[in-house]
Amino acid sequence: MTLSDDLLLRPELAGIPGYVPGRSEAEVAAAYGLDHVIKLASNESAHGPLPGVLERAVARATSTHRYPDTDASQLRHALADRFDLDPSRVVAGCGSVALCQQLTLSTAGPGDEVLFPWRSFEAYPVFTAVVGATPVRVPLRADFSLDLQAMARAVTDRTRLVLVCTPNNPTGPAVSAAELEAFLEVVPPRVTVVIDEAYLEYAAGPDLPDGLALARRFPNVAVLRTFSKAYGLAALRVGWCYAPPALAEGLRRTSIPFAVSALAEAAAVEALQEQAEVARRATETIGERERVTAGLRAAGIAVPDSQANFVWLPLGERSVAFTDGLIRQGLITRCFAGDGIRVTLGLPAENDLLLAGADRLLRAGA
Repeated sequence: MTLSDDLLLRPELAGIPGYVPGRSEAEVAAAYGLDHVIKLASNESAHGPLPGVLERAVARATSTHRYPDTDASQLRHALADRFDLDPSRVVAGCGSVALCQQLTLSTAGPGDEVLFPWRSFEAYPVFTAVVGATPVRVPLRADFSLDLQAMARAVTDRTRLVLVCTPNNPTGPAVSAAELEAFLEVVPPRVTVVIDEAYLEYAAGPDLPDGLALARRFPNVAVLRTFSKAYGLAALRVGWCYAPPALAEGLRRTSIPFAVSALAEAAAVEALQEQAEVARRATETIGERERVTAGLRAAGIAVPDSQANFVWLPLGERSVAFTDGLIRQGLITRCFAGDGIRVTLGLPAENDLLLAGADRLLRAGA
C-alpha cells in the first residue's frame, strides 16, 4: 500500500515555507569550481572562540554520557548575576530562535494575530503559521528602520504577540530608546511584546534601548538575547530570554527536554566572563561596518545605517543577479529576492574582497 504525502502531514504545512539557511563554503566551492570561498551570509562572528571557551567545553565533554541540566541552572544564575536579573525569569534555550518559537507557541493560536515589521527575521512568519495564527506584517520605513508608530496602529483586539527586532535583521537599523518606550506605553498590557536583541552588542550610539531595563518596567515585555553572534557560539546553539513570570513558565512548558547541551552551557558560562574581549571584538566589527558601508556607498549602493554585524544592500530586482555575481567570485551573501542582499561583516581582508567584488560587478553594469 502506498500512502499519499498529504495523508501524513497537516494540510497547513503545505503553505509554510521552511527556514532557508545560508549555503556552505563546501557546497559553493563544488558547485562553481572554486578553490577559495568566503561565507558572509549567516551573521556569524568573524572571530574564533573566546578565550577559555574551548577548554571549558572540552572539560565538560567528559560527561557526554549524562543528560544535561534541563534548566541550564548554572547559566541562568550566571546571567542573572551578570545583568542583575531575577533568575526565575531567565530561561535558556537552543538559540534565541528556539525561544522565539516557544514564545509564539506560548502566546498565540488560531484566530490570534502575531504582529511584526517586514522585512525582518524570516522565522517570524514561519513560527506564526506553525501555530495557526495570522501574521500581520508592518512595512519598514523608507530608510529600512522599524515604523513603531505604524506597528502601534496595527494592534487589534486579536493581537497577542508583537515582535520587535532591534537592530533589525536583515536591514540593520535599531530603534531609539525614546520611540521604543513610547511604543510600549500605548501597547495594551494584554499583548506580549518581544524585544529581539540578537545583535545588541554591535549597536553603538547615545539613544539605544536597553531591553532588560524595559522588561523591568513593563510587565508584558520579554527580551531575547543570544550567544550565537558576538559571543561566537553559533555552532553550540544557546540563547536566553528574560520574560514575565507567567511567560517564563510558558517557555519551560513548551521547551523540549534538555534543550541546552552540557557543552553549550559550559561554553556560554565561560564566554559570559569575557565581556572585555566581546566588547573589543564588537568595536572592531563596528569599525569594519563603517568602512564597508562607506565603500559600498562610494561605489553607488545606498546602504542604510546598520547597528548590527551586517549591512543591507537594497538592490531590489537586481538582488538575485548581484548575489550570483558575488558567489561566482567566491563570496557567499544572503539574497532576499526582490528586496536586497544581507552581507555579514568578515575580517578586514575578507571585507576587502567583498568591496572589490562588488565594485567589479557595478562597473560591469550589474
